[in-house]
Amino acid sequence: MNEYKDYGYNDEQPFHTFAYILDPLVSLLNKDNNRCILDLGCGNGHIANYLIAKGFNVYGTDASESGILMANKQNPGKFFIQDLSIDELPEELRSLPFDTIISTEVIEHLYDPVKFINFSKKVLASTKGEIILSTPYHGYFKNLSLAVLNKWDAHVDPLWYGGHIKFWSRRTLSRLLTNAGFNVTDFKGCGRFPYFWKSMIIKANLF
Repeated sequence: MNEYKDYGYNDEQPFHTFAYILDPLVSLLNKDNNRCILDLGCGNGHIANYLIAKGFNVYGTDASESGILMANKQNPGKFFIQDLSIDELPEELRSLPFDTIISTEVIEHLYDPVKFINFSKKVLASTKGEIILSTPYHGYFKNLSLAVLNKWDAHVDPLWYGGHIKFWSRRTLSRLLTNAGFNVTDFKGCGRFPYFWKSMIIKANLF
């Protein structure tokens, strides 16, 4: 079964997370170290196309046919449909020396995040590259406030189609990466004030 669900992208506009994730993400990239970037779960390609416009060499993959069609309108040949259950990149990308993987607001939707990280490790193995992940932030104070304000049911609504099925803290996401052989180097909270962040970004590299 496909690890990503096709959410049926209807337009090329950025997601609401774009406004507060973009600047922290870009601050972790530079063209000297990040020469060949793969955006795993690129959706409609908005972030990848933004980075391409800034001079980065970026390719994107997603399970959504509609998303990939939209992404390729701006930069044809840079975006490909990918079924992660096959555990292989699309054939067109297999020979590329990816030194960076970015994946924004994806890992919270995956049934098997360990498989996802191991796949990323495989892609980066030849370059000993780095991975940059963003996901909604969960920590003690934020979780406590949601519970005290009776917002928890709405926050983790099980009736939300295509909703989040994993809820990550800085500690648990870091552990996922270190267990796979990555070394965590950077953490950034995104949106809102400290410890109540909307999302977080963690960067790690292979030993």
